[in-house]
Amino acid sequence: QLRVEESGGGLVQPGGSLRLTCVAFGFSLRHYTIGWFRQAPGNEREGISCIKYSDGSSYYSDSVKGRFTISTDSTEKKVYLEMNNLQSEDTATYYCAADLDIDTAQDICRETQAVDDWWGKGTQVTVSS
Repeated sequence: QLRVEESGGGLVQPGGSLRLTCVAFGFSLRHYTIGWFRQAPGNEREGISCIKYSDGSSYYSDSVKGRFTISTDSTEKKVYLEMNNLQSEDTATYYCAADLDIDTAQDICRETQAVDDWWGKGTQVTVSS
């Protein structure tokens, strides 16, 4: 079944780290622009870290810049989100999404409503002591 699927969420203490993984099943991400989005209860879904797979260009929202790192690997099926110095405000459900028609990492992060090719079901990240 073609899909993208997230993993790696969990409970972590403030200041801790997690690595999320997004895997594409049944297709290659080579020509996609991919984003990590998050949504906390009562908030809108926001794009936080995005990447254009073909050239590795990336974009980060101000809320995570300097703490989170997005990356890919040679399989053309995985995108990672390394999250460091996590804080309580990072608590949210994290989603991976990919789109063929959005050309830049900045655009996919900023145009959440326009992303309609692939969405994962999300993985929960909870930052709490």
